[in-house]
Amino acid sequence: MPFLSAALDRVKPSATIAVTDKARALKAAGRNVIGLGAGEPDFDTPANIKLAAIHAIEAGKTKYTDVGGIPELKAAIIAKFQRENGLIYTPNQVVVSTGGKQVLYNALMATINPGDEVIIPAPYWVSYPEMVALAGGEPVAIVCTAEFGFKLQPAALEAAITPKTKWIILNSPSNPTGAAYSRAELKALTDVLVKHPQVWIMTDDMYEHVVYDDFVFATPAQVEPKLFDRTLTVNGVSKAYCMTGWRIGYAGGPIELIKAMTTIQSQSTHAPSSIAQWASVEALNGPQDFIPLNNETFKERRDLVVSMLNQAKGISCPRPEGAFYVYPSCAGTIGKTSPTGKVIANDEDFVTELLETEGVAVVQGSAFGLGPAFRISYATKTSDLEDACKRIQRFCGDLR
Repeated sequence: MPFLSAALDRVKPSATIAVTDKARALKAAGRNVIGLGAGEPDFDTPANIKLAAIHAIEAGKTKYTDVGGIPELKAAIIAKFQRENGLIYTPNQVVVSTGGKQVLYNALMATINPGDEVIIPAPYWVSYPEMVALAGGEPVAIVCTAEFGFKLQPAALEAAITPKTKWIILNSPSNPTGAAYSRAELKALTDVLVKHPQVWIMTDDMYEHVVYDDFVFATPAQVEPKLFDRTLTVNGVSKAYCMTGWRIGYAGGPIELIKAMTTIQSQSTHAPSSIAQWASVEALNGPQDFIPLNNETFKERRDLVVSMLNQAKGISCPRPEGAFYVYPSCAGTIGKTSPTGKVIANDEDFVTELLETEGVAVVQGSAFGLGPAFRISYATKTSDLEDACKRIQRFCGDLR
């Protein structure tokens, strides 16, 4: 009898974590490596948020809290949803978890039965299909090409829905492409979903505030109120507030779903860190003026990276609307040979040779469900980005 669970046969390790770990190992061995795989801002957590955490420690707020979050944080989340998204929730419609990933995982574990299908537009965040599979469901990927801005089209959504469809996961702005759905684009999708009452909507809005060029964010339950009672609106403090390590995610949704997710959480991790929760209260209620300032820096980096990558032979890089990723195609390099004699057969070969030859760590597009491409996170200092792009230009120029 095997010792490990058969469920492990259904999932793969995270490719983004794997490339970050490999880059760290090469750095530790003395290699000059620029890591562009990690999806976290390089800015520090704002001082007022850190101070709120310190005050919480000094005040002894270091005990277990309610499983689904402290009342003060739930109140801040409710105020945020109403203020920024026009969504009205009550405390029993809100849950706080250890990062957005746990919110998503709890929701799937609480609702998926064997054979249930979950529609996932591709390119997708690497964890979506793996979490669905771990919960016993069937991920159904719909490929969304650069031709359509990496965005799901209504006809493709309609064609993918079956009687077994339980959820659709929407992520805007997107990890890995940075693509963001306009209100009109979302309305076209919600018009389809209104016709299929068995399909629930899980919307990952983690990059809500990281948008550029006057893009106006919207979320599905805001665009189509008819879907409010079957939508889980997921968000968190990691990206906009530079709090990735604090591990706080949250969601608003129907009472019974939130209750079920809280039950799952009560028997796994219990509540998130009390200190991180108090810091998140300050994040949501406190000054927000640093967010557009950070976005200006991100926008400058985006424009630099897009321009330099489009000057690399065989690379084509679209300009994203949000998040801090670009998703360039490397189709023009496939079939060519690197200076080491390695033939580039696919995007995994491309990123492997790039790391070994030039010391630039990126993530292959096939890990996100669409290749040949690769993802770059430009949430790192500008000088490193410029150096990395020069190395990529040199690497592509040396291919024969």
